[in-house]
Amino acid sequence: MNEDTLKGSGRDLTGKVKEAAGTAVGNDSLKGEGIADQLAGKAQKAIGSVKDVVAGEAGSTVERFKQFAREKPFATATAIGIVGIALLNTLRGKK
Repeated sequence: MNEDTLKGSGRDLTGKVKEAAGTAVGNDSLKGEGIADQLAGKAQKAIGSVKDVVAGEAGSTVERFKQFAREKPFATATAIGIVGIALLNTLRGKK
């Protein structure tokens, strides 16, 4: 869970309170603010969830690469060399 997920949950909860208060006192403006805050909170929670998934995938990909490098150092060195040459040729303008 990251900061966006936590802030989104808080904003969603605040929106529910505002909506309930607006309904209780008959204030449509406050009720509308509450609904808007809930939607924004849900969106922020969704962004946080996506960030968590991306961070988890990036971490597992790095670990898989490290494991491959330990098991097959020569294949890793060859792949890095090929990428390096391709990068140098790209920077120099060769195809």
